[in-house]
Amino acid sequence: MSEDKLFIQRIGLVGITNVLVALSSLILLPILTKNLSIQDYGIWVQVTVTIGLLPALATLGLPFSMVRFLPVIKDKKEISEYFYSLTGVVLLTSLLVSFLFFLFAGAIGKALFNGNMLIVQLLPIIIFFACLNYLLINYFRTFNQMKIYSLFLFIQTYLNVILASYLIIWGYGIFGAVIGLLISQIFIFIFMFMIIILDIGIMIPKFQKIREHLSFGLPTMPSSMSYWIVDSSDRYIIGIILGTAFVGYYSPGYTLGNLIAMFFFPIATVLTPMISKYYDNNEIDEVKRLLKYSLKFFLFLGIPSVFGLYFLSKPILLILTTSEIALNGYIITPIIAISALFYGLYGIYSQILVVEKKTKIMGVIWIVLAILNISINMILIPILGILAAGITTLLAYFLAFFFTYLASKKRIKFSLEYKFYLKCIFASICMSSIFILFKPESIINIFLLVVLGLVVYVSIFVILKGFEKEEMDFIKRFMK
Repeated sequence: MSEDKLFIQRIGLVGITNVLVALSSLILLPILTKNLSIQDYGIWVQVTVTIGLLPALATLGLPFSMVRFLPVIKDKKEISEYFYSLTGVVLLTSLLVSFLFFLFAGAIGKALFNGNMLIVQLLPIIIFFACLNYLLINYFRTFNQMKIYSLFLFIQTYLNVILASYLIIWGYGIFGAVIGLLISQIFIFIFMFMIIILDIGIMIPKFQKIREHLSFGLPTMPSSMSYWIVDSSDRYIIGIILGTAFVGYYSPGYTLGNLIAMFFFPIATVLTPMISKYYDNNEIDEVKRLLKYSLKFFLFLGIPSVFGLYFLSKPILLILTTSEIALNGYIITPIIAISALFYGLYGIYSQILVVEKKTKIMGVIWIVLAILNISINMILIPILGILAAGITTLLAYFLAFFFTYLASKKRIKFSLEYKFYLKCIFASICMSSIFILFKPESIINIFLLVVLGLVVYVSIFVILKGFEKEEMDFIKRFMK
């Protein structure tokens, strides 16, 4: 099988999985918002935000290092040594982070979780397993075992949805939702670790070259921390200044707008190990080609999605949540949708800095943006409310893309086809007329309207000859 076809198939597999994962948040959303108080829903959001932060910090950037350096290694013993060395370090740091969280549970609970100490005391256990799972699932990504990677991502997500939904419906409330999250984390850890043991065995590591991995991974921590500040700290700030109820108003609109990221995540998952291999083999033309195709694929899907979410955010939120949440939060959706588009652009251009081991540049960019983001949020949220958080997120992601583009084009420059992007925008504008004409009031109506809009968008794009002959020939070969 050609590398091109393999690349597209892997993106397709991970892409389908990411669509299902993204949809899971919409499936769980009405169960949470219609069965919990707005304050308890806000606590759930804070739980998920916390779990998004701490694994990225506690793992010291080592999963990222594993994805960058291990794909070229073929010897099982060498892989085993590296993997268990990384796992040993992550195990110790995860225990430390979980212990510190438990130690300061009282202050954290009062500031961020509406004083719900039962939830706060469960969180250190969830954090511990979430950290380990973050490393383990990247093992499958590292060696392009995308079927297993996608399977575990799917199981973890939907096991959490099933357990949380069941326990909430049976009256266990926010406590039941968090217990469901804990069970799913433990379950997925056991099964991932078992498969890895079957693949590479088990051994006591000698921690060879751990310094090299840390020297690559640690500089990504400021970037990861700062990215989290830009992406999620607004929930913390809103909770502290306005209360958990306003976190509940803000989060559904944010979740809906951030669905556009599902088009980027499969690209990033597959792209990093593949272009790392090409770069290490000095096949720079292949690196450029994959970057160009990735950018076009992302914008082909992302641009019309921004237009669609602008017109459909309010009716979708009215159906999935309460009228109180929808009317307070629908304006956030299109702002976050544009933000997610810029984040995807940043993510593709940042691959150049990753393969050239210039992760410190990324760290500096995100540190500056994190300081800017927190400062503006602290000033504007008391004045403009949750709208300020959306605006600062958009500003931060635009600047992340802009500065990363400037830094990356000096190293590897690939062709940008502006006519292609203009055709995407024009086709999206034509598609938007469908959303203006019809006012959907049910899930079925929204689904049919989206399908009709997609047909209009693709038809106009094809008429405009958006894809080049070479790309159309490749798509035809792939479809055979």
